[in-house]
Amino acid sequence: MNSPSWLTRRIRSWIRIPRTVLPVALVLSGCTPAGEAAARMAGDRFQTALRDHDLTGACQLLSEEARDKLESGSGKPCPTALADIDLPAGTANSIEVWWDNAQVRLDPGVLFLAEFRGGWKVTAAGCQPRPDMPYDCDVEG
Repeated sequence: MNSPSWLTRRIRSWIRIPRTVLPVALVLSGCTPAGEAAARMAGDRFQTALRDHDLTGACQLLSEEARDKLESGSGKPCPTALADIDLPAGTANSIEVWWDNAQVRLDPGVLFLAEFRGGWKVTAAGCQPRPDMPYDCDVEG
């Protein structure tokens, strides 16, 4: 049998590159400044809605699962349940984005967000860190 020519070997090596580069590129694409900016904007909109007492608007920025859990856990519509919790409205200090999830650190706590087809939504709010345990969140989904 003839061994592959240098050109054939070169082409095969080029074909293998995307297999290793593509997963890395896909992971890093979620960490782009554009992804971070969009997540930060969604977090800021949620905080602004809370600060302005626009609880209907804040509810629209929650993920469907977070809104459903809030309503089913309280037995009240989302705006009323949010008013009962009295989430603090803080300013974003930092943000970390991992693919389609983000964490926004605020003065009074942490928000968690996820990217859906319609954009970034808050999946957990009013979260406080606990040593060696998951965050304790007032709203989560």
